Amino acid sequence: MKVRLLTVSNRQPRWVQDGCAEYAKRLPRAWQFQVVEVRPEPRTSGVEAQRIQRAEAARVRQLTPKNALTVALDERGTSWSTEQFAARIEAWQHTGRDLAFVIGGADGLDRELLEGADHRLSLSAMVMPHGLVRVVFVEQLYRAASVIDGHPYHK
Repeated sequence: MKVRLLTVSNRQPRWVQDGCAEYAKRLPRAWQFQVVEVRPEPRTSGVEAQRIQRAEAARVRQLTPKNALTVALDERGTSWSTEQFAARIEAWQHTGRDLAFVIGGADGLDRELLEGADHRLSLSAMVMPHGLVRVVFVEQLYRAASVIDGHPYHK
C-alpha cells in the first residue's frame, strides 16, 4: 500500500519540513509514504475563491494515484480518535488500494473534491496553518502505525 499526502502549498518553512521528515522516517517502509506538493493557483485580485479551488482540485486529481482511497482533511469532516484512525488504516491495508490524504490550499478544498472523497477527516474544528496541519497529520500517521504494530506510543 502506498500512502500519499497531497498538499496544496508552496515550499514550507524548515520546521515543517523537519517535523514531517522526522515522523515520515518512522513510518512502515511498506507504506512507501510520500508528501506530494501540489502547486497552488496564483492569487490575484478579482479571482473568486471557487475558481482557485477548482484549479487546485484539478491538479490534486492529476496527482492522485488511480483507484486510491481518498481522504480529504477538512475542519467540517468527521473526527476520529487515534485508535479509530489506526483501525481504519489497518482495514484499508486489506483493500489493495493506495491511500491519498489531501490538505487544501489557502482557500480550502473544492466542494466537488470534498464530496468525491471517500472520507472527510477533521483533525480539529479549529482552523490551523497549513504547515502545522501537515506536521500533526504525519505524526498521527506514525501514531496510528504504532497502534497497529502494538507499540505503546498511543498512550
